Amino acid sequence: HGLQTENSEFLLEGMPFRILGGSMHYFRVPREYWEDLCSDLAFLSLAAKNGLWVILRPGPYICSEWDLGGLPSWLLQDPEMKLRTTYKGFTEAVDAYFDRLMRVVVPFQYKKGGPIIAVQVENEYGSFPKKDPNYMNYVKMALLNRGIVELLMTSDNKNGLSFGLVKGALATVNFQKLEPGLLKYLDTVQKDQPKMVMEYWTGWFDNWGGPHYVFDADEMVNTVESILKTGASINLYMFHGGTNFGFMSGALDADEYKSDVTSYDYDAVLTEAGDYTSKFFKLRQLFSMVIGQPLPLPPMIESKASYGAILLHQYISLWDVLPAVLQPIKSEFPVNMENLPLNDSIGQPYGYVLYETVIFGGGHLHSRDHVRDRAQVGHRAHSWGKHHISTLMFVLFPFQQGFRQLRLLVENRGRVNYGPALNEQRKGLIGDIFLNKTPLRNFKIYSLEMKPAFMKRFQASGWSSVPDYFVGPAFFRGRLWIEQQPQDTFLKLQGWEKGVVFVNGQNLGRYWKIGPQETLYLPGPWLRRGGNEIVIFEERTAGRIIQSVDIPYLGRTQYVD
Repeated sequence: HGLQTENSEFLLEGMPFRILGGSMHYFRVPREYWEDLCSDLAFLSLAAKNGLWVILRPGPYICSEWDLGGLPSWLLQDPEMKLRTTYKGFTEAVDAYFDRLMRVVVPFQYKKGGPIIAVQVENEYGSFPKKDPNYMNYVKMALLNRGIVELLMTSDNKNGLSFGLVKGALATVNFQKLEPGLLKYLDTVQKDQPKMVMEYWTGWFDNWGGPHYVFDADEMVNTVESILKTGASINLYMFHGGTNFGFMSGALDADEYKSDVTSYDYDAVLTEAGDYTSKFFKLRQLFSMVIGQPLPLPPMIESKASYGAILLHQYISLWDVLPAVLQPIKSEFPVNMENLPLNDSIGQPYGYVLYETVIFGGGHLHSRDHVRDRAQVGHRAHSWGKHHISTLMFVLFPFQQGFRQLRLLVENRGRVNYGPALNEQRKGLIGDIFLNKTPLRNFKIYSLEMKPAFMKRFQASGWSSVPDYFVGPAFFRGRLWIEQQPQDTFLKLQGWEKGVVFVNGQNLGRYWKIGPQETLYLPGPWLRRGGNEIVIFEERTAGRIIQSVDIPYLGRTQYVD
């Protein structure tokens, strides 16, 4: 018998069973740190090997502060796309995804000898403003029809709880503060069932330009204790947060657009680099009391290294890189990232895109709200687009005549992962840009995903010493020499403005001087003994050095309300 519900209890193998769980996202942790794995699904084998049960939450939408909530951006090539509904274009993609995924996952279910004891249907659908009454049942049946036999669950916050139900799945709740009567409210939604907090939020995520959120350890542990005293089960979100490596962090669009920082430390039970926190030790004590026996000793934590200053002594302008390594796409009209004819026709998912055209004279350049998310015009960076209304327009070459080249470097800062704006997450130029009152035409479009192949192509030639005065966008290169076995470290980018860091071809993610995050996590397994190549893409103004330090700095803190 797998996991079952009987009255207010979970049973496993017919015996009372309580879930004390913790979330981690394998995609936010360097693969080397979940042993030597051959595929993402090998994470399940590892869980079984370590005696862990798994609650699988396969989406297709996962939220998780991940770009577009984990949905692939090519879905937005369809101008009519309605994500998270039974719209045919969406369900066809979900069917193809589940066909592939469930073939691999089904054998890992408990009833087949594996670690998966429950499977979640979608994620917080009750809070989605554009609900399709048939959608949750569609996702449930898509799972069942492909061989899922374990207990099904849904997961919603208090406000969405009653709207996210689907027959045959146990409703669970997500929160941080335990309001009086919140768990009892589950009884009004489903009578006589076990209570489960699917996401107990142990901290919170950060946005660029905001504070680093922390959640008091004592308050957190006291709340967990109160939850457990009611007899409920709990899953800590997050147990280990990890990192939004590359360009994968999501964004919020409530009153204004705010993109998430690279660190997903979350002020969780373990730090971004997997170190213990006071929350970890306090929870150990509590859980040991709850189960009535001491817990095994936690493993030793690897120490972190401080490799000191790294000189970035070589430089190449983005404008010099382009003709050598990239073929432009020619188009009369601007084309958004997702609809560029690239990557076997799935478009460009992330990164930057450069639009070049020729203009005559100068005047007023107007975005008409068609920039997503931030444009650098020539050498001048402007937060120029939907979310910066004050800079929808500026004056360009006001007194000069003649033909000249106009370059717009547009950054996708991350697609919104939650709320009503999911269907509007196309990036790049999503419509016409006007000079005076004339729409610009005849573009050369360069896709800058900055994948390893692109980074390799311009490594060999064209580099020069860093000039005394330069303006971005440009690439900078330096070397870090390591004598011993490499260890985790953190890169501090004081004096740099905004860009991305690559180490031995691995994209560590974005940095931005507006903070709060001031260091980027660099996992030891991505380093090697001897020489390590550091490449920085800087949009505007660069320092000369970066520092490798042994302590992260995630910014000025603010307690979660």
